[in-house]
Amino acid sequence: MARATLLIDAKKVYADGSILQLKLWELKPPDRVRGSAHGLKYSLFYGREGLRILAYDNEAGKGDHVHRGDVETPYRFTTYEKLLDDFLTEVGTLRGGNL
Repeated sequence: MARATLLIDAKKVYADGSILQLKLWELKPPDRVRGSAHGLKYSLFYGREGLRILAYDNEAGKGDHVHRGDVETPYRFTTYEKLLDDFLTEVGTLRGGNL
């Protein structure tokens, strides 16, 4: 991704050992992640070392999608603000409201 600008790179390790990690890049036109219609590449992760509990990403060829445990479902991307809100809301629910 030589033609990308890192917009967000944040990581939080909770006292219980769980990890929240956010990475978001803006791709320079005409670059796009294969399978996504927008100009962003992202990887949003919540889990533990070696265990993905929840992740939102847009891996090349798969487009925008969500991993809930071992289940992968499509994600309807609208804006990166909505993406972050959806992800953090879901993490908050998993953590019992404690972000």
